[in-house]
Amino acid sequence: MVPPLRELPPSGPPRVFRAGFLAAATVTVYAAVTGREKVQWIAKPLMMPLLAADVVTKGSDIDPTDRTVLLGSLGAATLGDILLIDPDNDRRLIAGASSFAVLQAGYSALWLRKGARPRAEVALPRLGAWLGAAALLGGKAPTVAAPLIAYGAMLGTAGVLASDTALAPGAKSIAGVNIPNADPRSRLGLGAMLFTASDGLIVLRHLFARTERTRRITEGVILATYAAAQFLLADPAAHHC
Repeated sequence: MVPPLRELPPSGPPRVFRAGFLAAATVTVYAAVTGREKVQWIAKPLMMPLLAADVVTKGSDIDPTDRTVLLGSLGAATLGDILLIDPDNDRRLIAGASSFAVLQAGYSALWLRKGARPRAEVALPRLGAWLGAAALLGGKAPTVAAPLIAYGAMLGTAGVLASDTALAPGAKSIAGVNIPNADPRSRLGLGAMLFTASDGLIVLRHLFARTERTRRITEGVILATYAAAQFLLADPAAHHC
């Protein structure tokens, strides 16, 4: 049974690290849209370490194993963020997907430890989307298809588990997905959906964005949805005992 939510401990500094994350994310999105890659190299690698610092300072109630998994997952995401500063390089795209596969495996382990289990009403739509993306990649981008399809399976697994109503038993749900409310655990499903949307746009950008302007705008949306997803998924209040 999932324990009731408790208040985060008052000790430690205020949520300056999450505020810092929002600032770094804003600068990263701006740099992507305006083509300022040097600015991205400064701001983007700061995003996940700032969330990790928030976990360290505000996550004293998190189970030690869970905290280790969460911090390790954010470390993998940091590497992925750096690799994907140049998302048009196939080698970096594949390496970045591998790093984010570690992140998704970590999130899946966390949700499983909290009692989440796959539900058909959540899994089937994601399975359909994954099969559609796999067919698209196989036909239009065979050189990167296999690793991205494998990553998609990891992403889908984490998303299905994050949407399980068992993680936030007090929340209302529609089609088996929690509706966000004051309980941070109820927002995990939304975070997973935003992550899926972000990664889906990466595929569409890779396959269909032809002009520099289109690539930049799409990259900005990708980064904005990714940042929003991580802001929700890595909130210590959604992980503490």
